[in-house]
Amino acid sequence: MEILIKPIITEKQTAQAEKLNRYAFVVNTKANKLEIKEAIEKMYNVKVDSVNTQQYVGKVKTRNTTRGLAVGRVNRSKKAIVTLKEGEVIDFYANI
Repeated sequence: MEILIKPIITEKQTAQAEKLNRYAFVVNTKANKLEIKEAIEKMYNVKVDSVNTQQYVGKVKTRNTTRGLAVGRVNRSKKAIVTLKEGEVIDFYANI
């Protein structure tokens, strides 16, 4: 099971990373906080202070098409907000 899917890099998350040392990731919906903590410490070689998670429910979306009304569903997801210990930093752009 792959735990970390992708980091969330937005303007708001970048500001939180600079001020509060908090980073956000989209994670597997079945992963718990301990697994997320271990995966981040192993992948980025940092010490994690705390992990907060949020579940997002998949929404039903509809749109009008030439063939009529199309109904679909957005997949559910889970987001993890990770707070690192003092002095630790994750650089997402180091490997570019």
